[in-house]
Amino acid sequence: MTRFDAATESERLSLFADAAAAHRARSSDVMTVDIDPDSDTSDGGEVPPWIQLVGTEVVMDCTDEELDRLKSLLTEFPEFRIDELVTPEEAEGTNAVITARSDANRVAGFIERAFLDVYELEPEYKAWVTAI
Repeated sequence: MTRFDAATESERLSLFADAAAAHRARSSDVMTVDIDPDSDTSDGGEVPPWIQLVGTEVVMDCTDEELDRLKSLLTEFPEFRIDELVTPEEAEGTNAVITARSDANRVAGFIERAFLDVYELEPEYKAWVTAI
């Protein structure tokens, strides 16, 4: 891969699909997508969201409200399902592990929709693939 960031929907979808394909081709441990903190996507200095692809699993942290939106989003992605929800006592959220047995383009579409619908980012957010 030669590019690692994108700020429009079409560019992000292409970036996420290419990164997912590279992750799988390399059999790497993890692919991580972070939001550019300068994109002004979080309120009150909160840490911007991130999503990881680990083999065929998508991993993401969610507040209770975000988890409700995630469950709603999954109705549009029937080949994706929640495998595990972990809510540590010392954390203010839930770590969701979602089985994503699908091609790289579908995974990319899910990641894009998760950032827009679950985390409610603005459409012009900038994403970085920080690990492949």
